[in-house]
Amino acid sequence: MRVEVGSAVTYRSWMTKRSPFRYFRTSPEVIRLAVMMYVRFPLSLRNVEDLLHERGIDICHETVRFWWNRFGPMFAAEIRKRRVEGMRSSRWRWHLDEVFVKINGERHYLWRAVDHEGEVLESFVTKTRDKKAALKFLKKSLKRHGHADEFVTDRLRSYGAALGELGIRDRQQTGRWMNNRAENSHQPFRRRERAMLRFRRMRTLQKFAAVHASVFNHFNQERSLYSRANFKRNRAAALAEWRGLFAA
Repeated sequence: MRVEVGSAVTYRSWMTKRSPFRYFRTSPEVIRLAVMMYVRFPLSLRNVEDLLHERGIDICHETVRFWWNRFGPMFAAEIRKRRVEGMRSSRWRWHLDEVFVKINGERHYLWRAVDHEGEVLESFVTKTRDKKAALKFLKKSLKRHGHADEFVTDRLRSYGAALGELGIRDRQQTGRWMNNRAENSHQPFRRRERAMLRFRRMRTLQKFAAVHASVFNHFNQERSLYSRANFKRNRAAALAEWRGLFAA
């Protein structure tokens, strides 16, 4: 069967523009709301179910679980794509730190990179805290977000060894209070971890950490740095942009 080139291009364009909600009877607005409530706030699946029920939306908590697993990474990828260029220009200072997370009683490490404005750049889960893990985490972060002028870390030797192998050991900064930016950025994730009663698989932790980081960046308005009027405008703009994700 002969197919015209122009027709094939048009067909492929139409296929790529189809809504990801096309097979769901629930409206996209409800799905976005459920995913936002679960990822952004320290709520359980049943908490989200009850809050939606108060708004006249009758769904099961397992539906919320399915929605966040299906659409959460898609929303996070779209937010990251829109913000990545601006984040690549944020080259002044990165804060690197790792969080201890237990999965089925076994300790894992969630490596996180945060820039000087509090943007979560990268989240990466490993089983070890050695040079190999630090090097893999740094390579992934640098590939996506470009280079930084300074890397603020704690006194873990793995950071120095990994930065030395990359040839940027001279950019490392350590100090007792210098890494408070990274320490404070762990708090929203810790609240979510407690609400979820911890994680059961390494893959789930990596997936949720990446989605949570993008959603946190999107709605993080740093209200203490702005007037009330500016904060309200920024908050409304962030919410409007969220509601426009994959809109027809």
